[in-house]
Amino acid sequence: MPLFHRAAVLIALVLMSFSLAGCGSISSFLAGGMADLIPAWAGGLPPDAPPRPGTPQYDALIKQREEKMVVPAAKPGPDPATSPSASVIR
Repeated sequence: MPLFHRAAVLIALVLMSFSLAGCGSISSFLAGGMADLIPAWAGGLPPDAPPRPGTPQYDALIKQREEKMVVPAAKPGPDPATSPSASVIR
């Protein structure tokens, strides 16, 4: 095999290996979006997974959780000492 062919094959292999390595690091934005498109049966996100941070759905979810955490002040119940059942003598 002539030297020219060997060099051409070597250059082609090096270029293919560089392009293959570049496929794994295209863009973190693109990779994050593609992960959402994988079906659950193929290992993707389950249907009940929370939304990603920074989206309007995530903000609504956080607001809903915060509203659930706020406990309203306890209403004062009847005073046991002044209730009608307290005056019953047994």
